[in-house]
Amino acid sequence: MIESLLVANRGEIARRIIRTAKRLGVRAIAVHSEADTDLPFVTEADQAICVGPANPAQSYRNAEAILAAAESTGAQAIHPGYGFLSENADFARTVEAAGLIWVGPGADAISAMGDKINARNLMAAAGVPVAPGTTEPAADLPAARAAAAEIGYPVMVKAAAGGGGMGMGVAADEAVLDTEYDKVRAFAERMFGDGSVLIERYFPRVRHVEVQILGLADGRVVALGERECSVQRRNQKLVEESPSPAVSPELRTRLLAAAVRAGEAVKYRNAGTVECLLDPASGEFFFLEMNTRLQVEHPVTELVYGLDLVEEQLRVAAGVAPTFDPDASTPRGHAIELRINAEDPKRFLPGPGVVKTWVEPTGAGVRVDSGYVAGNTVTPFYDSLMAKLVVDAPTRAEAIDRARAAVAGFELAGPKNNLPFFAELLENPEFVSGDYDTGIVSRMR
Repeated sequence: MIESLLVANRGEIARRIIRTAKRLGVRAIAVHSEADTDLPFVTEADQAICVGPANPAQSYRNAEAILAAAESTGAQAIHPGYGFLSENADFARTVEAAGLIWVGPGADAISAMGDKINARNLMAAAGVPVAPGTTEPAADLPAARAAAAEIGYPVMVKAAAGGGGMGMGVAADEAVLDTEYDKVRAFAERMFGDGSVLIERYFPRVRHVEVQILGLADGRVVALGERECSVQRRNQKLVEESPSPAVSPELRTRLLAAAVRAGEAVKYRNAGTVECLLDPASGEFFFLEMNTRLQVEHPVTELVYGLDLVEEQLRVAAGVAPTFDPDASTPRGHAIELRINAEDPKRFLPGPGVVKTWVEPTGAGVRVDSGYVAGNTVTPFYDSLMAKLVVDAPTRAEAIDRARAAVAGFELAGPKNNLPFFAELLENPEFVSGDYDTGIVSRMR
């Protein structure tokens, strides 16, 4: 097993990785920015080193500084968490070239899946269903118009190098397409350094369902169930649950098999997620993208499968067998995750500030993965996620009841937060029924 691990991330995910590392007797090393000096993940690590100022480009995305930290602390491996450098193929190659272990998929798989158009084409060749869309970038506006006319409106305009719900727009007609194309292209160039644009069919009523895959050290790819991720604002997830209330046993078999094919197509190793759009009317699903990293919502899979996915990641990276039987792993019960963000519960605008009160709910079936405690400051420099409130129970109805009680019992004051939104959602008839889609939040507003 790996003996020392540098966690190249911050907040709740760094804290969560450090927790598993210490349980396994692995020396946990944290890197942090000047703004994060007092956060729990820094104090809980066996060793911590500052890698730069608050600006993530100068700290958490500063590959040179992170590699220097790994060298100076004697780290054997690097875990990137999610975001920042986690899906940076060049960084993965540099880590391995330095003689360190990269806790993630190979750089070639990251590259292959990082470009949405290339990923779509690879998946189609592997027999994974893909939505109608362009097989090469729309080089200019006339090309985008021609593609949209062929696909049929409405269409989704997407940054080919984007991810995490960023760099997307919907066009219902040519006039809107003109505006969205220019907007998405400019955003993509600014954020990703790549202005390539993909045109794809847009489904007005659709569910967002994803499959957790794990590429094992022996070369096999296994699927660990699906997660429902349709409660979103601005194409970014707020709630995830497993199993999906929309997926029948027959559909699950097809969905998981397709996800395994997707992983096998790029010789995938370590943890990853195959994201799909599900048409609830027809039961058809289409490949959306593959996230070549650990997902924010991985705890719901851990709870229903009884696994520690970070431990499994470390085992794959070390070249050893998993803790579970890949041929006999079955889910139990139901789990729901709520992303507790520092944002206004109505308009979802960021609301950073000093945490004056922070009392987490406790009890059977309640788990909180948090990045803050009372006295910390939620700064405007990073994502607004403060914690993940996760519950599990034998049934979905019981899990919803448990989530209601946990939300009511979470005492949080200081930054704006979306706990009131979750209290509303958990009483919403559409959500409670399980018959909802990606438009549920807009219908609640």
